Amino acid sequence: MFTGIIKSLGKIRQIKSLNGGREITIATGIAKEVSIDQSISINGVCHTVTSHDDATFTVQSIEETLRKTNIGDLKVGDPVNLEQSLHPDQLLDGHLVQGHVDVTGTIKTMEKEGTDWLLTIEYPGEHKDLIVGRGSIAVDGISLTVANEKGNTFTVAIIPYTYEHTNLQGKKIGDTVNLEFDILGKYVVKYLKNRGGES
Repeated sequence: MFTGIIKSLGKIRQIKSLNGGREITIATGIAKEVSIDQSISINGVCHTVTSHDDATFTVQSIEETLRKTNIGDLKVGDPVNLEQSLHPDQLLDGHLVQGHVDVTGTIKTMEKEGTDWLLTIEYPGEHKDLIVGRGSIAVDGISLTVANEKGNTFTVAIIPYTYEHTNLQGKKIGDTVNLEFDILGKYVVKYLKNRGGES
């Protein structure tokens, strides 16, 4: 479990093919802190650390992960958002994020508004019930608040600190981002659908 508060950026050091999946090595300042079998979020996708040294750690992404997220698009040198798993005594500064990406979205617009950035993201319309104005959403693992929604797009406002300390600084229109909808909202929608199916 994670919070969506990104405190570390990493850089892809090496990518190897692995039986339809990928073995990815990431350089980061938190490499000394991780341990084998520890869960770590990479662009909002939960991975398990398989090895590490003082400068890098390695994870494995299976074919399903590569197909459903933007992890398969990563190249050597790309920046990635990193978050270590939530500890019981840790403050929940963002919102509960599982690291289980629901769908990918596409950045449609990026507009500077004063010191903030407004990002509008398009996503598959069948998930519209899971987007709520002023609700939480994880975008590439970043806990953000939906500023507004229209059709199958939503807009989030990015403060300068978040923009400068995450991979958003390198994003451009047309890029794909991982989306994880609020888990509480998913439970509510499923409950209501199940209730609606009762006779």
